[in-house]
Amino acid sequence: MAELVPPSELPKWVPGKILAASDDLGWTGVGLRAYRYCGQDVEVPALRDFMVVSYKHGATRMERRFDGAWTKAKCEPGDVSLLTRSQRSHWCWTDDIDVCHVYLTERLVSGVANEIMGRAVAEVRLADVLKTQDDVVTSCVDAIAREARERLPGSGLYVEALGTQLAVHLLRKYASITLREPGGQGRLTQAQQLRITEYVDSRLHESLSLETLAKVVGLGVWSFTRRFRAAFGCAPHAFVVERRLERAQRLLAQGTTPVKQVASVCGFADQAHMTRVFHARLKTTPAALQRAMRAAG
Repeated sequence: MAELVPPSELPKWVPGKILAASDDLGWTGVGLRAYRYCGQDVEVPALRDFMVVSYKHGATRMERRFDGAWTKAKCEPGDVSLLTRSQRSHWCWTDDIDVCHVYLTERLVSGVANEIMGRAVAEVRLADVLKTQDDVVTSCVDAIAREARERLPGSGLYVEALGTQLAVHLLRKYASITLREPGGQGRLTQAQQLRITEYVDSRLHESLSLETLAKVVGLGVWSFTRRFRAAFGCAPHAFVVERRLERAQRLLAQGTTPVKQVASVCGFADQAHMTRVFHARLKTTPAALQRAMRAAG
């Protein structure tokens, strides 16, 4: 199950020249990176943070697939794109552009949403906006970019205020907010736990995403993750790994399935991946475990 990608790792999927960055400034809840991009056709993984893209130089025809649907627009200086967190997307453009990315953490945005709504929020999602012009968004991005470039004293406090202002505006105009139920349940129900366990066990050989698991029980990603941890005592990713380990141990104990095939059937990337997980969790290797079980039998 893929982990959400932090902003610092985005260049692995979308290479570009970094023009400015706030990585080492110690800001809370807000991050900035400015890039110079050539034309690209890229798959963007599910990001950890909400992302605002402000176009600064160059114009290009932009196409984006978001949640299964393609949208198209000509993006140029003054335009803004939005991308919600934990959402895979596909971007395609042809010409060179300079952009500023501002990243807002889930904690910041959900905290602001809680205050706006006056009650606990389960999940926030930004709308699918490939192109809009919004003076409030652009001015906030420009001010945050200046702080990243000039590195003046007190920038952390100032940027946190800017991030809060930006979050309020996005929540008012571009977001959908799911509230927790009155008196909200803190964990998955027994029926939901059983449904998730059966679903995972039947698809261990597949790549299981957080979004897919959340949909199995009809919850948003944020709400699902919180309730899952409360019910199972671990994160969804750790749960899946443990189920894979348990199945692998059972197959190895039978002694009839080659180690390489066990890795594939149990959803590990390859035999080396399974060996690393075994060593980290069980302090042994699959081959050694299989030999020991054969000797004991």
